[in-house]
Amino acid sequence: MSEQDRTAVGFRAGLEDDARWLNDLKRRRNPGPRSVHHRVVEPSLGAATVAVHAGTYEDPVTGAVGTPVFQTSTFLLDELSYSAFERGATRDVPIYTRYGNPSQWSVQEKVAALEGAESAVVTSSGMSAIASTIYALTNSGSHIVTAYDVYGGTYNLMREDMPSAGREVTFVDSTDLAAIEAAIRPETQLLFFESLTNPLLKAPQLRAIADIARRHNALLVVDNTFLSPVNLRPLDLGADIVVHSATKYLNGHSDVTAGVVTGRRKFVDRIWAQALRFGGTMEPLTCYLLERGLKTLALRMRAHNDNAVELAAFLDGHEKIRAVHHPSLDHYPHRHLRDDVLDGYGGMIGFEVVGGDTGALNFCAALKIPYVATSLGGVESLVSLPFNTSHCSLTTAQRASIGIRPGLVRYSAGVERADDLIADIAQALESI
Repeated sequence: MSEQDRTAVGFRAGLEDDARWLNDLKRRRNPGPRSVHHRVVEPSLGAATVAVHAGTYEDPVTGAVGTPVFQTSTFLLDELSYSAFERGATRDVPIYTRYGNPSQWSVQEKVAALEGAESAVVTSSGMSAIASTIYALTNSGSHIVTAYDVYGGTYNLMREDMPSAGREVTFVDSTDLAAIEAAIRPETQLLFFESLTNPLLKAPQLRAIADIARRHNALLVVDNTFLSPVNLRPLDLGADIVVHSATKYLNGHSDVTAGVVTGRRKFVDRIWAQALRFGGTMEPLTCYLLERGLKTLALRMRAHNDNAVELAAFLDGHEKIRAVHHPSLDHYPHRHLRDDVLDGYGGMIGFEVVGGDTGALNFCAALKIPYVATSLGGVESLVSLPFNTSHCSLTTAQRASIGIRPGLVRYSAGVERADDLIADIAQALESI
């Protein structure tokens, strides 16, 4: 990047007064970071257009249509680099890849545009994104409110690490607004919830929770992994920060481990600094793969959404199914979600087969199309059982307390033809 390019992204050498904002979260920040070669799109464009074009690095040397892979650990220093060090503004100038790299900026700009955010930061995993966010936005002596049934890694971080780091945590039912409000204390700094829970697809009332957070001067962080920005934009509902395991829908091909955080830059800058200290950097080749996956996000989500709706309709009322958990069904309890979502509910379905966990094991063994594997959000369908994977550390009574009953199957519908998936499920149910 030339000195002229660096100047264009907001760096001016020799302005000593700029150091005044270092610890001032009230100062106005520019979006980004980005260079003059990173494509900026109009926010009014549709998600499919934004997913393809936002953040693309338009290379001035080769004219490459796709973002090059900036496979380097360090960059040449110049006067603007030294100025950035002096002013505490190293996030906006390529200096060292752990601090920032144009490959990272491309992904960050694309996700920020999709979520309607000022800024984003990418990390090496979803848990790196979550841990960096929680540590950056709380301090010792603070209090956090979260849900009993958050993702297992998040739960363990909250339960095992936060107390030793001086943060107290209260676990609540994410769908019980009275319980959430009652859990708030004067020292509460953060509320952390998921837009759709695993594996029962409960939907917290994010608008109301955001109002609770504002009234108590706390921040709301939402894990939007299960819905993606194509289906829901929590920032529009009042959230302060949105995190994703980009390993899932954002990448969509089960070949990347990554995380991302989006929101107002004054918060994301703090999270970026925390991620630096943790060392959870996303390396350039992973950025390339993630950006490539993001370009088809809207197309893939349409297939995931449609397939899950068709599978849920087929399963609901089937003689060998005890219950189906999916927002498209009339008996789904969290009806407010229909007013909040943009395009659909994602590809995840939870359903309980007859025969308990033994019946579920036989069912999975008889399936021919999906892979029996953890994770979700890939183009291929995946199936797993919470009792022996994500929630195996809980007792039967503990699983029952959060609604996980014997025979529960977690099915991540991919982008295959829905009729093929239905026929495969039908024949597998015959094995029970």
